[in-house]
Amino acid sequence: MQLRYSIFGESHGPAIGVVVENLPAGTAVDMGFISRDLDRRRAKKGGLSTTRLERDAPEILSGVFEGKTTGTPLCAIIRNGDTRSADYERTKDLARPSHADFTGFVRYGGHNDYRGGGHFSGRLTAALTFAGAVAKLCLRERGVAVGAHILQIGPERDVPFDPVNLQPALFEEIAAKSFSVIDDAAGERMQAVIQAARMDVTSVGGLIQCGITGLPAGVGAPDRDSLEGVIAKNIFAVPAVKGIEFGLGFQFASAYGHEVNDEMTLKDGSVVTKTNRNGGILGGISNGMPIIFQTVIKPTASISRPQQTVNLSSMAEETLEIHGRHDPCILSRASVVIEAAAALSVLEALL
Repeated sequence: MQLRYSIFGESHGPAIGVVVENLPAGTAVDMGFISRDLDRRRAKKGGLSTTRLERDAPEILSGVFEGKTTGTPLCAIIRNGDTRSADYERTKDLARPSHADFTGFVRYGGHNDYRGGGHFSGRLTAALTFAGAVAKLCLRERGVAVGAHILQIGPERDVPFDPVNLQPALFEEIAAKSFSVIDDAAGERMQAVIQAARMDVTSVGGLIQCGITGLPAGVGAPDRDSLEGVIAKNIFAVPAVKGIEFGLGFQFASAYGHEVNDEMTLKDGSVVTKTNRNGGILGGISNGMPIIFQTVIKPTASISRPQQTVNLSSMAEETLEIHGRHDPCILSRASVVIEAAAALSVLEALL
């Protein structure tokens, strides 16, 4: 049976939540581990993220008994508390540029919840992070680890993962930091870029790099269930994601075969590759090397600058200036969300 998950709730509703079906039974649910991941996603003081501060304390309603998964649907909710719906009342008819206001209005006939973006809000990634943390616990029992870091914000870049010798210990080191980078000096420069964007009443985007270790060769399929396809499907369910590449990705376009082929060799009796430019996947199937991919996070759509838009009630052009609490950059909170989506993808492919 296929692993499935469904996220529910709205940004300013009473709660958000997730239902995960067909989880393996008997997995120990480490609430300390889950809470750590949720805390990594939470907004914090200091000007790098929104001033909306939620507790993000999950309440498990079903699917766990005596500290372990039962194999039946796991349902959990996370209550919303720090909401200011009045911020959205005065502009409810104005479609915010680069938000899903217009597309949601059309798709649901104007019945969508506009407060804080409703179901389209990044707030719902808290529920995804919970589900991903449970998936990580299932994967940990199988020797598979997932980790991510901020590779780039604006023009500033972090040190990339070693694609051949990536170790899970590095994931733990990054997860323990308040800013998810390998090189702390690069992280300080990135934070300066975020603060500059905030002071300039705008926002900034970047790249998250994700790695998966311990996945054996042979996981995936050569068709619509390709490992890249399963991962991409879940990554694109994260708001603000606009692109994904595996290994060298788009760099292949300007390369020659002799420059980028991953030559093969034997190591301790196992087939490995000397390099890992394909990101650990060939023909939609894992080859035993670390899975490496990068995903693009666009600049936060909510900025407090005058922008032209359309009033969806009067169908007249108007100027919108957004007020409220918004992230000048999503990436300071996004690494763990990408990890969550990747963990759910890999567990789905394994099962």
